[in-house]
Amino acid sequence: MSTDTPSPPLLLPITTTTTAATKTKKLTLIPLIFLIYFEVAGGPYGEEPAVQAAGPLLAILGFLIFPFIWSIPEALITAELSTAFPGNGGFVIWADKAFGPFFGSLMGTLKFLSGVINIAAFPALCIDYLKRIFPIFASGLPRNLAIITFTLVFSFLNYTGLAIVGYFAVGLGVVSLAPFLIMSAIAIPQIHPRRWISLGQKGVKKDWTLFFNTLFWNLNFWDNVSTMAGEVDKPHKTFPLALLCAVILTCLGYIIPLVAVTGAVLVDQNDWETGFMADAAKMISGSWLKFWIEIGAVLSAIGLFEAQLSSSAYQLLGMADLAFLPRFFALRSKWFNTPWVGIVLSTAIALGVSYMSYTDIVASANFLYSLGMLLEFASFLWLRRKFPAMKRPYKVPLGLPALVVMCLVPAVFLVVIMAIATKTVYLVSGLMTAAGIGW
Repeated sequence: MSTDTPSPPLLLPITTTTTAATKTKKLTLIPLIFLIYFEVAGGPYGEEPAVQAAGPLLAILGFLIFPFIWSIPEALITAELSTAFPGNGGFVIWADKAFGPFFGSLMGTLKFLSGVINIAAFPALCIDYLKRIFPIFASGLPRNLAIITFTLVFSFLNYTGLAIVGYFAVGLGVVSLAPFLIMSAIAIPQIHPRRWISLGQKGVKKDWTLFFNTLFWNLNFWDNVSTMAGEVDKPHKTFPLALLCAVILTCLGYIIPLVAVTGAVLVDQNDWETGFMADAAKMISGSWLKFWIEIGAVLSAIGLFEAQLSSSAYQLLGMADLAFLPRFFALRSKWFNTPWVGIVLSTAIALGVSYMSYTDIVASANFLYSLGMLLEFASFLWLRRKFPAMKRPYKVPLGLPALVVMCLVPAVFLVVIMAIATKTVYLVSGLMTAAGIGW
């Protein structure tokens, strides 16, 4: 195809569920904003290790600067390509259109595996907060049973429909963010600005692996929502606005509580582990707010789980529509029109890796996701060069040289993330990548 010839519109195969699909309620703006929000963040529940790893100043600067390096470029790419190719499958379609079916399949494997590994982190995160209320869940059989129960119950909720999950996410977002806004307001008179410029306690060594993985894990996965583009009402208008709102909501949701707590509370740096925000709330205003934040953390983990599971399941459906997977993976429920095969497979893999430590889960997901993102940046740039005249309902307002620079900065960071991984992460990610290439 000539480089100045527009790309034909994406036509997905018509399945036996087409009639049911047309009757299914599509995602509108508000539910989509909160689904994107939960794809990425879900609240400031996992940002505490950044302070533990590098001190208040670098943590604050990290959550202020990193969105411009990473989140905004990824959101812009997602907005352009999701509106240009509005079908289920998202980044799989982009790599296929850019480089052909091998790279489309490889992209699908890398992103799917990183997504389902990431799903396994949310039940663990939920139980880490829940054990603060009920210590029985701290370890052993009760903890394992709680993780399995969480995974199965909320996988079934996902099965009941994407629109239900979207509106459920709106409620979860409001309830889980509210206590942080209240805590930040109450903390204002207690803030000592000099605490913000601390580089950490003397004698506490900087943990750069933990620092960068925390930033990356809390601010990535913007493109996951692209796998559900076929389920969105008027995607050419809805996607760019939803991504803009979600970026603003996510960044403010991280930085406001972080600035408030680091300025108002002075504790041992090692206390800034996952879940410390709840303890800080008690110090600032009392036990009632601590309890609310702990409950909010559980609700946030549910929202994160639902959003990630939805994107993974619809990715498999999109890959089946594109013939990268057997048609079996495109089967939808007769009752709810959801991709039940994708939901079951994603849930099973997430349960399988749930035995890994929380840190290794996050690092492994980051590593595989980094490989996929390098391919995604290349696909975005090549599609701009390959199809310059293609209709793009939303287009990043930059020329190709500027876009290369925009992608190069986060690409360097991706290489850093992969370079600082542990041996366990290299082993898990290497085996999964090899399996993807073999597939």
